[in-house]
Amino acid sequence: MEEHRHGSRTVFSIRIHVVWITEYRHKVLREAVAERGGDVVREECRRQRVDILQGHRSADHLHVMLSIPPQVTISRLVQPLKGKSAFILLRAFAEIRKRDWGRHVWARGYCCRSSGQVTDEIIKASIANQCHDQDATFSI
Repeated sequence: MEEHRHGSRTVFSIRIHVVWITEYRHKVLREAVAERGGDVVREECRRQRVDILQGHRSADHLHVMLSIPPQVTISRLVQPLKGKSAFILLRAFAEIRKRDWGRHVWARGYCCRSSGQVTDEIIKASIANQCHDQDATFSI
């Protein structure tokens, strides 16, 4: 059974998978840098009432599966996750400041995908089954 979260007047289950990479795919997320970066991400998620369902940290990227409340927009969530962690990591670790002379830890963009119990194939099959007439189906 899918767990739902509750607000004052809402019941919701909004789950997203977000991935972002380090600038130039530099492998800087190791040991103390990785720990401190993870701490910043956890703190910011807690501050915005976002639940981290699962996370994975590699040397050059982060994957997190999040449960977000309806009032949190993805772009306004990722911005402080990347921005605050970059600021704190650059301030705390001189080796990152030396390597990333442009004052960037993270690459410009991020990847985000919604998550749910229904796969794309199930949705496509459901749409196809709605049409009994061959002329009514179309592709975009």
